[in-house]
Amino acid sequence: MEISVILSRLIITFALSLVFGIERQRSHKPIGFGAFIFVSVGACGLAITATVLDLENPLPLLGAIVTGIGFLGAGALIKTNDKTFGFTTAASIWVFAIFGIATGVGEYFIGISIYILTWIVIFFDKLFEKKGIGYYQKKLIINTNRIIDEKEIKNQLLTVGSKRSKFISIDVDKKNNKISITYLIEGTSEEIYKIPKTLFEKDWFDSCKIE
Repeated sequence: MEISVILSRLIITFALSLVFGIERQRSHKPIGFGAFIFVSVGACGLAITATVLDLENPLPLLGAIVTGIGFLGAGALIKTNDKTFGFTTAASIWVFAIFGIATGVGEYFIGISIYILTWIVIFFDKLFEKKGIGYYQKKLIINTNRIIDEKEIKNQLLTVGSKRSKFISIDVDKKNNKISITYLIEGTSEEIYKIPKTLFEKDWFDSCKIE
């Protein structure tokens, strides 16, 4: 295989995965642009190597790439004691490995098609979240300026339509007469981001964080 062909495949893979990776980095996803570049370029390089070493049957090495990336994708799933997230990132890592393989073996149409379709999915996912379509899980941490009954906070969550909330933990600071309560809340983005405004009106409210 000519050096110019190898370089062109690697450069195409690098450039396109860089653009996507930067978007993921800006969106504060668990895996940033570096991982997407490494996965795509690595898969592309191995695909080129597989076709050079065994043009008639490169499938064993290509299959090993897909299997290995599956473990990496599983590592993108972040599990805490209250939720698991990162499914889109895990799936996109796997898809970008396929994109790298397709480009590496010279199937540019397949590779570019996968790349475009991935961007379409990300676009609509962001659009739905912006418009409040669908439900999202967020961690809500509420800090009070005095010790109050947890039920009072729960009632405030109900007033903004966040009926799907799960109590996670409570931290009581007797010395400073404060408490910090953590919930896992579920709802539309509009419902979730109404919560701080509602809590702000309460005299016992000190601060809150949604993540």
